[in-house]
Amino acid sequence: MKAEKTQPPSAPAGATSGPNAGKSRQPDSRQSGSRQADSRQAEWSKFLGPVEDLETYVKGDWWRQIFNANYLRTDGDVVEDPNITKREIDLFLDVLHAPKESVILDLCCGQGRHTLELARRGYQNLFGLDRSHYLINRAKTLNKKAGFNVTFKEGDARKLPFPNDKFDYVVIAGNSFGYFESAQDDLKVLREVLRVLKPNGNLLVDLTDGDYVRENFQPRSWEWIDKKYFVCRERSLSKDRQRLISREVITHVKEGVIADQFYAERLYSQDAIRTLLVNAGFTNAGVHMPIHTDSQRNQDLGMMERRILVTALAKKAWTPKRQPRVAQKHVAVVMGDPLKQDTVKPNADFDEDDLHTIDQLKRALAELPGYKFTYLNNHNTLMTDLAKLKGKIDYVFNLCDEGYDNEATKELHVPALLEMLNIPYSGGAPQCLAYCYDKSLVRGVAQEMDIPVPQGFFIKTDDINFIELPIDFPVIVKPNFGDSSVGITQNSVCANVLELENALVQVRERIGYDKPVLVENFLTGKDISVGIIGNPPESYLVLPVIEEDYSVLPEGLPKICGYEAKWDPDSPYWQLRSIPANLPEETERFLIASCLKLYERLGCRDYARFDWRLDANGTPRLLEANPNPGWCWDGHLAKMAKLADIGYPQMLGLILRAAEERTQMGEKAESAVAVAAAAY
Repeated sequence: MKAEKTQPPSAPAGATSGPNAGKSRQPDSRQSGSRQADSRQAEWSKFLGPVEDLETYVKGDWWRQIFNANYLRTDGDVVEDPNITKREIDLFLDVLHAPKESVILDLCCGQGRHTLELARRGYQNLFGLDRSHYLINRAKTLNKKAGFNVTFKEGDARKLPFPNDKFDYVVIAGNSFGYFESAQDDLKVLREVLRVLKPNGNLLVDLTDGDYVRENFQPRSWEWIDKKYFVCRERSLSKDRQRLISREVITHVKEGVIADQFYAERLYSQDAIRTLLVNAGFTNAGVHMPIHTDSQRNQDLGMMERRILVTALAKKAWTPKRQPRVAQKHVAVVMGDPLKQDTVKPNADFDEDDLHTIDQLKRALAELPGYKFTYLNNHNTLMTDLAKLKGKIDYVFNLCDEGYDNEATKELHVPALLEMLNIPYSGGAPQCLAYCYDKSLVRGVAQEMDIPVPQGFFIKTDDINFIELPIDFPVIVKPNFGDSSVGITQNSVCANVLELENALVQVRERIGYDKPVLVENFLTGKDISVGIIGNPPESYLVLPVIEEDYSVLPEGLPKICGYEAKWDPDSPYWQLRSIPANLPEETERFLIASCLKLYERLGCRDYARFDWRLDANGTPRLLEANPNPGWCWDGHLAKMAKLADIGYPQMLGLILRAAEERTQMGEKAESAVAVAAAAY
C-alpha cells in the first residue's frame, strides 16, 4: 500500500493511520478468510491480469474493506514503526502546542498508533475514530494491554458520533484525507470536524504533497515485505489529474496472489487544501514544514514519501443549547395475535413463556424516555385500527414476526399493509421479507456475490419418490420456506439414504407435502450468528459475533440449534447457550464484510441477523438471512447486545432510532446507532 501509505482520513473514519491510504479491493475480489488452504483462497478471491485503465477498476468505496491485516503487513514499515510515530507526534506537538489536559480526536486513527503515543506522553482526554472494524478492534486491544483510557470508536468521518463543541484539537494523521470519490465528501468531513471542535479549536491535517506526487510518482514498483510476501504496485493519474490511482498485488511465495486491489487518493496542492478549509468554515489555514518518512525497508514509500502539515482554526461561536423536547414520539407496536392459533408453536397457542416475553418487551419499552407506545395485537381489527391511528402516530414498530393472522407466510403482509396506508415502520419491507423467506433464493444471491454456501440441492414437491444425491453425507434436511427452525430437528441430520428418506417424510408431515425442501451438506464447524443494528453504509452497529456452545449435548446427538432448542424445554437442546465466538481475525472480518454486503443486497433495514456455519476447513458458509429477527429478551440478538454492554431496553431503543434515522424522523446531528457502534 505504499502507493498511498496513509490512514483513511476523510474516508468514513475507517481507513487507518497508516501509509497506504489507498488499499482497496478490486471490484470482483474478496479477502480470503484464511491463508491456510488453497481451496479456500481460490473460493474467496479473484484476480485480474493486465488492465489498460486502472481508474475504471476503482470502486467508489474502496476504503471500506482494504484496511485490514494485509494493510498492516504491507505498510508495517511505516505504520507499525514506533520510532516513525514518535517523530510524527513530535512534529504535531511542535505545531499545536497542545496542553496535556486538551480533549483531542484522532480522526481516521487506524490502529491508534498516534493516539496511543499521545497517551504515553501523559495526555488523558483522547478519542480515536476509524471506519475499519478490524483496526479499531486492534486499537482497543492495544489500549487495554497498555492500560490506557483512550476511547476508540468505529464510525464515519462524514457523520461524527460526537456532540457539538467537544474537542480542543482534531488531528487527521498519516495521509488519511482524500479517499472519497467526490471532493464534496472531503468537504463534509471538514464541516463535521468544525462542528465538533470547540470555538478556537485547532485542526491539523497530515496529507501528501499533491503537487510533488503528481509529478514524481513511480508508475511501477515492487518490494519484498518479508521472506514470504512481496507486493507489486502500478500507478497512474486519473483522467482529470486530481487523483492518483494505484493497483497493488500482494503475493505469497507458496499460496500465490492473495490480494489484487485498486484504490485512489485525491491530490491536494497547498492552495487547494487552503481553499477547501476556507469553504468548510475554517480560518487561519496555514501550511507547515514538509514531512519526510524513512522506512527501515528502504523501499518505495508512495504517497507517504513527502507530506505537508496543514493547520486551521475553528473561528466560531459556541453552539446554542437546544431546549429539551417535551413532545413524545407516539409509536404503535404491532405484534402477533395471542388469541389466534400459531402453528409454529408446539401447542399452536401462545403459552405462559410467550406472554412473559411480551411482558418483558413492554417493561423494556417503558424504560425508554421520549416515547408513548400503543400495542396492536388483534388481527381481526388490525387494518381498521391502523387506519384510525394514521396521522396520530409517528410510526409503527413492526414486531409481528409471526405474520398476519399468525401465519408465517403472511409476515410480509403487515409491512405491505403499512405501505398501502403510507405509515412509516421499522424493519424489512415486503420484498426483503419475501426474499429471505426463501432459503434457496438467498443461497442464489449469496453465490452470485461469491459468498460461500453449503453444497445443496432443491427438492420440488414431485421429487419425493426419487432422489439422485449430488452431495456427500452427512446432510441436513430443512424446509425451503420459513424460519423459527420449524421442521428442523435432530432427525434432520442424515448419515445415509435411509435416514434421508425418513427425514424427508418427517419434514413433509410437518410442513405439508406441497412445500419444497432443501438438502445441504451438514457442516461440522462452529455455528455462528452475526447481528447488525442500523442502516449501512453510514450508521450501523455490528454486534459481537456469537457461536453456539454444544458441549452440553449428550454424545451422539447432532450439533444443531433446531426446533427443540427453541421450543422444547424437555429436550437436551434446551440447555444450549450462546457464547462469544472464538474466531481468527481474518475469518471474523470476512463474516462481517459479507453480512454487510448481504444486508444491503437483500434490502434489510434497521436490524438483521445472519447465521453461518464453518465447514471442516474453517470456511464460513452462509445458512440463512433473518430480517426482522427475534426481538425477545432472551433471543440471539439480545445475547449479542449484552456482550456489547447494551441492555435489552437499549437494544430496542437502537432499533427504534435506526428506523427514525432511516425515515428522517430522528435528529440528523445525533445518530444513536453510530454512537453505540463507536462506544463498543
